[in-house]
Amino acid sequence: MDLRFSSRAAALVCAVVVAAAGCTPAGGGVRGQPGAAGLRDPYFPKLGNGGYDVGHYALTLDWDPASGRLTGSAEVTARATQDLSAFHLDLHGMTVGSVTVDGRAAAANRAGDELVVRPRRDIAEGTVFRTVVRYAGVPRAVTDADSSREGWLRTPGGAIAVGEPAGSAAWFPGNHHPSDKATYDITVTVPEGLRAVSNGVRTGEHTAGGRTTSVWRSAEPMAAYLATLAVGDLRVTSSRAGSGLPVVTAADPAVEAGASRLLRRVPEFLAWCAERFGPYPFSSTGAVVVPDDRLGYALETQSRPVFPLGQFDEATLVHEMAHQWFGNSVSPESWRDIWLNEGFATYAEWLWHEDADGVPVAESFREAYASDANWAFPPADPPGPADLFGPPVYERGAMVLHRVRAAVGDETFFRIVRGWAAEHRHGNASTAQFTAYVEEKSGRDLDAVWDAWLYGGTRPPLP
Repeated sequence: MDLRFSSRAAALVCAVVVAAAGCTPAGGGVRGQPGAAGLRDPYFPKLGNGGYDVGHYALTLDWDPASGRLTGSAEVTARATQDLSAFHLDLHGMTVGSVTVDGRAAAANRAGDELVVRPRRDIAEGTVFRTVVRYAGVPRAVTDADSSREGWLRTPGGAIAVGEPAGSAAWFPGNHHPSDKATYDITVTVPEGLRAVSNGVRTGEHTAGGRTTSVWRSAEPMAAYLATLAVGDLRVTSSRAGSGLPVVTAADPAVEAGASRLLRRVPEFLAWCAERFGPYPFSSTGAVVVPDDRLGYALETQSRPVFPLGQFDEATLVHEMAHQWFGNSVSPESWRDIWLNEGFATYAEWLWHEDADGVPVAESFREAYASDANWAFPPADPPGPADLFGPPVYERGAMVLHRVRAAVGDETFFRIVRGWAAEHRHGNASTAQFTAYVEEKSGRDLDAVWDAWLYGGTRPPLP
């Protein structure tokens, strides 16, 4: 925007922008523009927001299971990546009571799942600013394109919040695209007798006036879809791994007996993953296990994956643990890169089957190759949102990695795996970055592998 135009022209431009997303008179010589509503992700174009980068979320939540009402305050600390007159936050449902920016009341309005915030003064590029949103309501479940349910899921006497790919916006406002990662403090108050378990390290817990408040801190960056909160009559166990790493596990009483043996082995599985993938990237670990009717899938929520009992087995535990490196620490640049999450986690299962059960990885590869479902589409190019978690993303993704291993040899392959996790630790990465990294570190032209196995539309001949 030309800073030399007349004040009358500025007023006209501002009036036009207000109709779309809001504009306020510039302060301190700054004349901003509204941040984009959405980051044009190929599958979720309205998810996430432009114009700022979140550094930290401080969520203060109070939940009443009797009414289902959640009362929340979200303090979002961010840095402007452009001169901003207005910006968006993703929020699904809920009623917003007030919004402040740097302690001053800000105008705000809703447009579907967008909360549009207009601060009193435009925010200069590079400025760190603090937005506080106070909100309340009964948070909703979200039905995905593949018919799975996420968001805020009610359970008998409790709830569990899961968010892949976009459900976390059901319980807190923010920038919910995986490319904008942040640290978190989550403070949760629930009726005495219930427990609240979230990501990271529990830094405090106290009970007063019939209410119990727990405080959880995730000191390493986390994509919003990996945030979780489980509330209920949970059996919570705290211990430490051999390395001293805090281990927090939780189980619903209905599944405690069936889950306890494998829960005690979480440190063992973590050590197995660290030996293959490099140092564990987070400051705590653990797991949450619930009855099958509470959740239809396991999910790699950061530092504390969640499982329905029917899927809480060794292979799935390895899969979700491997995601702590691939998907959680190294997160996708866009949802088109999801095969990097699932391909690595599935390949970890194959490696585990070889070590624990004597099933060679080559046999797992051949079984996946024989399945017609794995050839429905290329893993790097799912047709639409309903296909993001389809078989080719998982098993054909793992086949891509095995073909790379065959092309470069075991020593180079495992050096690449560990190096990839280290180089992009706590960041984001794309498929293009991965293929370039593999070729750089191996010194090999692998176009034939990428063309046939990663992008190819038909089943190539079995090597």
